[in-house]
Amino acid sequence: MLAGIIAAICCVSARSARIDTLSLASAFIPSPAQVTVIVPETVPADSLSTVFLLNGYGGNHLDWISHRTDLPELAEQYGMLMVMPDGRDSWYFDSPVDSTLQMESYITRELAPYINSNYPVSQRPERRAITGLSMGGHGAMYLAVRHPEIFRNAGTMSGGVDMEPFPGRWKIAERIGPQDRYPERWHDMSVINLVEELQPRTLNITIDCGKDDFFADANRRLHEKLTGSGVDHDYTVRPGAHTWSYWNNSILYHLLFFNEAFKKYSQEQ
Repeated sequence: MLAGIIAAICCVSARSARIDTLSLASAFIPSPAQVTVIVPETVPADSLSTVFLLNGYGGNHLDWISHRTDLPELAEQYGMLMVMPDGRDSWYFDSPVDSTLQMESYITRELAPYINSNYPVSQRPERRAITGLSMGGHGAMYLAVRHPEIFRNAGTMSGGVDMEPFPGRWKIAERIGPQDRYPERWHDMSVINLVEELQPRTLNITIDCGKDDFFADANRRLHEKLTGSGVDHDYTVRPGAHTWSYWNNSILYHLLFFNEAFKKYSQEQ
């Protein structure tokens, strides 16, 4: 559990949904851990579904609501609680180099339980999803593959799903060590190499990337590896590059994909 709330929750009106800004103490990352949560005012009889939205490199917990200003309306429309932690350029794993940046442990052991305890959400992993853009796309898939007991629905938008081709970029070496010294870390911690750990029918997965994105090849190879392993998934290539223009469109497809999965699960109960 989180050590406690170290600053008051700030609530503001946002169209038909509420936005909570949390400042939380954590044992795994520097405090305060800042999180933005969009809370629908109308709670379905069977409780809210939850969608974690992860920001990319250089971003923070405000990115999604800053660039996609209608997220409160979409949260209300779909009955989804949306959770946006601050990624801190962490790549969303536990750093073997920096003991103060254990983002995987923070999200899975502190933040997810906090959300479950403090909001009217379903406790079922089938009603919980995680997605993100760029670094956040890597993080979403990494966390979902490693923690299907928490997330049964996952997506990646323009995800940096293979870190190995980029040894000098985006602070990755600061998080896991130089590639020439720790090649096994670069291999083992890249999402594309976790496919063999994923059992068919464990996750509902959606992948998309713009055809002009510098991560397009890595996403294509991830799609091919999933297909070769018999893991069902959606894979889409649309016009676009590594831009907010692309992600503002992409998030609409991800929310629709997750909503259909949530509805199917609810109908089966």
